[in-house]
Amino acid sequence: MSSELHPGLRVRHPDQPAWGVGQVQSVVGDRVTVNFAEAGKVLIRSDRVTLILLPPESD
Repeated sequence: MSSELHPGLRVRHPDQPAWGVGQVQSVVGDRVTVNFAEAGKVLIRSDRVTLILLPPESD
């Protein structure tokens, strides 16, 4: 899945809904850094967790 991810995408963690919406900060291999509204920056292994992609925000 990390090939689909890139900085700026909005995502949710499937097992941590309380973290809120996150924005992908960086993708290096299978390591994805996401800045979540309620949890701050979190390093996620995309080979273990499939993040939920959200539609882009409309202006």
